Formats: sequence, C-alpha cells, structure tokens
Amino acid sequence: MTRISRRALLMGAAAALALSACGNGIGSQGGANIDARVDATLGYLENNYPGTRDLQAKSVGMLVMPLVTEASLGFGGSYGRGALRVNGITVDYYSAAQASFGFQIGAQQYAHVLYFMTEEALAEFRASSGWAAGADVKYAMNDRGGNLSADTTTVLAPVIAVVFGQAGLIAGASVEGTKYSRIIP
Repeated sequence: MTRISRRALLMGAAAALALSACGNGIGSQGGANIDARVDATLGYLENNYPGTRDLQAKSVGMLVMPLVTEASLGFGGSYGRGALRVNGITVDYYSAAQASFGFQIGAQQYAHVLYFMTEEALAEFRASSGWAAGADVKYAMNDRGGNLSADTTTVLAPVIAVVFGQAGLIAGASVEGTKYSRIIP
C-alpha cells in the first residue's frame, strides 16, 4: 500500500486547480476576450433577470466574473477572470480565486457580478492588493419565479453579489471567501 504524504496531496490539489483554471475558456488572449465575455454575461443577466437593471443603475461600479470554474475532491478551489466596469467602461481586470477543504466532491461553473453600491466600497476594493469577499457582501437571490429579488437590507449593503448560471455537480455557489486580485491580461 502506498502512503500519500500531506505535501503530495496539497501539491496534487494545487495542480488540479491550476489545470481547471487554464480550462475555464478565457485563456490568455487578452482583455478583448474578457470584455467580450463580460458583455455577453451582462446581456444574459439583463434578459433573464430584469431586476438587475435597477442594481446596475444604482451601483457606482460592478465587477463581472463571466465564468468561474470550481472543482473539489476533499480539497477544492475555484478560479475565474473578469472585468471591473465603472460607468459602463472597463477600468481594470481581476481574477477570482477560492480554496476550500472539507467533505466535498464535484465540479461546477457559474458567473457572478459584484455591484458596488457606494463610492467608499469601490475605492476600498480598487485600493487593496487582494480584496477578499466576506460577510459584508449581501446576496440578491432568485425567487421561485426566476426573478431576482433584493430586500431593503440588501439594497443598503455596500456590495451586492448576484450569482447565476450554475451548472455542475456541486450544490450552491458563493463568493464568500473569494480573493480578487488585479491582473494584466
């Protein structure tokens, strides 16, 4: 029987995460591809969840992550790339990465948008070297009819997350614990 060391297991998980990140469809073809995916994602969001138009109109900026790939087998991780838009114009590109450990197995892909509702929240995000989404992020949820709903508490939050387009074998998707870092595509 072969024993696997903890270091080998961690290295294997890191390699699997790197491979899944490379296969998320965005690749390294630059900002134009990311912008095209962001445009398509925003179009999908507006057509399928018209309630997001109000969030977009009230926000001072939004980070659009068109495709995040997540995989896990005990250790897990996710990765994706997207763009920060202010007044409809891309001002920066970001990657999103998350790591987890526990009783988990599966893979999924999803998209998400972070709406920055205050200038302070947007400035803090842009000034940080690696911003981590935490408990201060509120979620706008789908109701049974497929419409997006945000209650009064959510609308007053400095950052609102909308997670949508989940496909795969892991139940649920969350941006909590995700680290966002500025990239040069």
